[in-house]
Amino acid sequence: MNLLYANDVRGQYPDSWYAATANPMPKFDLLKGRTKADVCVIGAGYTGLSAALHLAEAGLDVVLLEAHRVGFGASGRNGGQLGSGQRQDQETLEKMVGRDDARHLWRLGEEAKDLVKDLVARHQIDCHLKPGIAWASTNAADARHLHGYAEMMQRDYGYDQIRPLGAEEFSQICPSPAYKGGLLDEGAAHLHPLNLSLGLSRAAAEAGARIHENTHVHAIAEGAPNIVRTDQGHVEATHVILACNGYLGGLNRKVAARVMPINNFIAATEPLGADAAKVLTQDIAVADENFVVNYFRLSHDGRLLFGGGESYGDRFPKDIAAKVRKPMARIYPHLKDVRIDYAWGGTLGITMKRLPYVARVGKTVLSASGYSGHGVGTATHAGMLMAHAIQGDAEGFDTMAKIPTIPFPGGAALRTPLMTLAMTWFAMRDRLGI
Repeated sequence: MNLLYANDVRGQYPDSWYAATANPMPKFDLLKGRTKADVCVIGAGYTGLSAALHLAEAGLDVVLLEAHRVGFGASGRNGGQLGSGQRQDQETLEKMVGRDDARHLWRLGEEAKDLVKDLVARHQIDCHLKPGIAWASTNAADARHLHGYAEMMQRDYGYDQIRPLGAEEFSQICPSPAYKGGLLDEGAAHLHPLNLSLGLSRAAAEAGARIHENTHVHAIAEGAPNIVRTDQGHVEATHVILACNGYLGGLNRKVAARVMPINNFIAATEPLGADAAKVLTQDIAVADENFVVNYFRLSHDGRLLFGGGESYGDRFPKDIAAKVRKPMARIYPHLKDVRIDYAWGGTLGITMKRLPYVARVGKTVLSASGYSGHGVGTATHAGMLMAHAIQGDAEGFDTMAKIPTIPFPGGAALRTPLMTLAMTWFAMRDRLGI
């Protein structure tokens, strides 16, 4: 089953708190007939919107195709956390790629974070951008490890916006009995992810990008030019950018073997009023150290936005609110009966190493995806890097493309059942506190 339509109505945003509070934007027309462009971008999430914006600002003729609406996928449904660096921490990266490359990846990650902040400011995007993400630990040993990591980042990377938090200090910010300490990254941030997408689409259109919604791409015939075929037309383009992430489907086998779609879920409670202080006493976001991460923050209207739980396969669970309520009640027992006003799921792309897959998958076809839950900054940055590469400046793109990305065992056919077994095991370890 095509994931584009497995859980959603064509051309409609899911019934999420984000959609309910989105800044209104007119719909873009679907593509009909034949058109030509310098670049055809497929997918109007952060990656595609950023690529289209930067290409259009450079004077190239860009067509951006989206099967549903701009920001329809993970870019309009995620936890809204703009994290520092890469998805893997610097200790892990140093072991994976060596210290020099790890430092380069850190700089690119910080560039990504700064890019989002700059785009928000430059294009006056109203997305409630606020500073601060805390990393939470459920046991004292993991808390001590995070304290050591904060000290390493201060000492070795000169990153002075991160600081360790002991159990008492952490509890003063995040009064949950589940957490025993952690760290606070005041250089990271959180925001309204769908409004960021909508703001980027407005900026791209104003720069001259031609955006078409409700335009499903069925096939790409590589050549000179490349032919991108849709429901009611096609695009002839010198270059093609794949920006589909978890919704790629069968458009490219090489990417599909390395980027696996998984589903994640978020619930928005009723407005908590004065009880919001029993959840967070500062306007920050939180993510914990579990393998299946719990992440949360307060909305600007005082709701708890809580992300928790994953699934693997085509379908979302029938009762998403019940699925999210379980981990939410473990973190905040006093909210076990709170009313949930919105609950939604989304599909994202992960890789084996939890680092993005950035590659030239054809002579004039570029792809970036597999952000593994770190896409707000990384995806936006990847779009810019692909735009630069098409213009002849491929340094940043080539650095990201050097990240080792291996196919999932079993390829596209067997990756889901094998990953389900592995993730079930790690989820059990989280519940047992191992």
